[in-house]
Amino acid sequence: MTAVVSSSASGLGAVSAPAVPNDGTGVLKLDPWLSPFEGVLRRRYAKAQEWIKTIQDTEGGLEKFSRGAETFGLNVNKNNDIVYREWAPGVTEAFLIGDFNGWNRGAHPMKRGEFGVWEIVLPAKDGQPAISHNSKIKISMTTPNNERIDRLPAWITYVTQDLSVSPAYDARFWNPPESERYTFKNSRPKKPLSARVYEAHVGISSPELRVTTFKEFTRTMLPRIKDLGYNVIQLMAIMEHAYYASFGYQVNNFFAASSRYGTPEDLKELIDTAHGLGLVVLLDVVHSHASKNVLDGLNEFDGTDHLYFHGGGRGRHDLWDSRLFNYGHHEVMRFLLSNLRFWMDEYQFDGFRFDGVTSMLYTHHGIGTGFSGGYHEYFGSEVDEEAVVYLMIANEMLHDLYPETITIAEDVSGMPALCLPLSLGGVGFDYRLAMAIPDMWIKILKEKKDEDWDMANICWTLTNRRHGEKTIAYCESHDQALVGDKTLLMHLCDAELYTNMSVLSPLTPVISRGIALHKMIRLLTHGLGGEGYLNFEGNEFGHPEWLDFPREGNQNSFWYARRQLNLTEDNLLRYKDLNEFDRRMNAAEDHYGWLHAAQAHISLKNENDKTIVFERAGVVFIFNFHPSKSFADYRIGVEVAGTYKVVLDTDAKEVGGFARVDPDVRFFTTPMAWNGRKNWTHVYIPSRTALVSLCPPFTCSLLSVGLLESNET
Repeated sequence: MTAVVSSSASGLGAVSAPAVPNDGTGVLKLDPWLSPFEGVLRRRYAKAQEWIKTIQDTEGGLEKFSRGAETFGLNVNKNNDIVYREWAPGVTEAFLIGDFNGWNRGAHPMKRGEFGVWEIVLPAKDGQPAISHNSKIKISMTTPNNERIDRLPAWITYVTQDLSVSPAYDARFWNPPESERYTFKNSRPKKPLSARVYEAHVGISSPELRVTTFKEFTRTMLPRIKDLGYNVIQLMAIMEHAYYASFGYQVNNFFAASSRYGTPEDLKELIDTAHGLGLVVLLDVVHSHASKNVLDGLNEFDGTDHLYFHGGGRGRHDLWDSRLFNYGHHEVMRFLLSNLRFWMDEYQFDGFRFDGVTSMLYTHHGIGTGFSGGYHEYFGSEVDEEAVVYLMIANEMLHDLYPETITIAEDVSGMPALCLPLSLGGVGFDYRLAMAIPDMWIKILKEKKDEDWDMANICWTLTNRRHGEKTIAYCESHDQALVGDKTLLMHLCDAELYTNMSVLSPLTPVISRGIALHKMIRLLTHGLGGEGYLNFEGNEFGHPEWLDFPREGNQNSFWYARRQLNLTEDNLLRYKDLNEFDRRMNAAEDHYGWLHAAQAHISLKNENDKTIVFERAGVVFIFNFHPSKSFADYRIGVEVAGTYKVVLDTDAKEVGGFARVDPDVRFFTTPMAWNGRKNWTHVYIPSRTALVSLCPPFTCSLLSVGLLESNET
């Protein structure tokens, strides 16, 4: 059984330092063990400041510099003249071609300017833009070898694909009339104190065998996410990618929202509607690499292999078969920073989850490399300091221009100071993903029997995070849902998911165990694992199948490229119980706020009993992972004296349990030290059950959820 107790701890808060040195070594006040790398910290900080000064001197500052989308690409002036600019220093000629001029290469030559930037102005015709809305366009160029190369504009904001004609994308001039442009109605929500993140992919958000649209996601998924108690949505695969099966991680067009889900205006409506529901929306941004496509991507844009990317082997990711950005180049810095600004300004996103940060941080990209935790691994020659500095500047810009923004790093390495501000010498992210936690759960489920689970090791992994740097904890994300792996419930129940999840069939030991542990694992991770929590779409109710996108290997089938959300709506299936528990768990956190409280105090890790007890945010969490032993009058220590009651119970009938704990029972404390706490109380904790409890002055309306709540005496 698991129990959670709420506390009055105030959370991590801001670092208080009487005098933070202005040289990037402020982090040493938090972690003196970094002292041997003081020189590296100074150097990184100095490089970031040098970049910022250069941009200030040459471009008028980061704010102006990052508005590159207003200068590059196609822009329409107030008088409806169209101005098109493109950086392509490696070519000798450039022409704008498209439907508007019959694809006549000689009709609209471009003029080369400073630094290899080509420009053309198309005057308005009869007061209207010379290029029609949604018409096809390209830039046609000539290389020094007199070779003609046609490309999609690098800053294009809308591209479409007609597979009956060509697998390549067509660039389209997106300039709808005023009457067809979406107008935002809602302001951005404030940054939540507790980030409860729902990781979602628009295209899979339907039980039907097809790609779901932005409009459908707006109509069906947003209310669902809100009802489940999540307050942050992380949208995957939004940046345009030609290969659907890449899950959005092989980006072709960095400024284009994927047309397979609908139009740019549809995406704006989705985000605005989410804001109206109080939901923060993050973009899963891919700046770690780019598709190697030439015809519809950035690769060899001007005929060279080193325009946006490093030349040669340094510019190629061997494992991902993709191109790697040259973060030390002025124009690449403009392109990437402007890309972040564009998604924030044009679509009103609230921040980003940066994909592949580990690959960015190191020249080995994490390939074949394990991280032992030794600090030398984070400050040696294998660190790509140009990428580190880019991330420093990107985070500094975002948090300066948008104080409520959220940035999350997908980093498995655990680089120190990744989630500290630039002023302290940090990289500036708000959170990092706790990628070791899902690996731990999968390893345990694969290799150990229940009675062999190591309570101390589980607690250590869940709490092994850097002081002062916030973490998003999760049991499973999209990575664990992909074909070739298994979700938690698939590991727990395997084939019986297809035969024994109906309430009309007997509850088998396998299904009973799977449902119980699914809830307990999620609650333990939620309560102990970080300062934020993440769930991947469908995993909240134990989605019965993995995720596999249409590809040649599966005959281009959509069977696994969908989420069977309808399973939770069938009262004869047990999935609804897991869905309801997820909702109650988030509701409890919303009420007590343990995610933004200080790290939990663990008072008990009993290997024989398989029990864990900890307190966080004034709430007591009690877990009994034992497969067969229930404990009556089980003594636990609690810091606050009072009368406790259950406020969240994984064994409640409404969430698929056996209702072995009376929700009306009260637990009275005795003023005597136990397990390092000032008081003790006796509780009943059935096998494979977790409880959360509380005592006043905190109030609770979640008795059916099974949390322990106490009345302070």
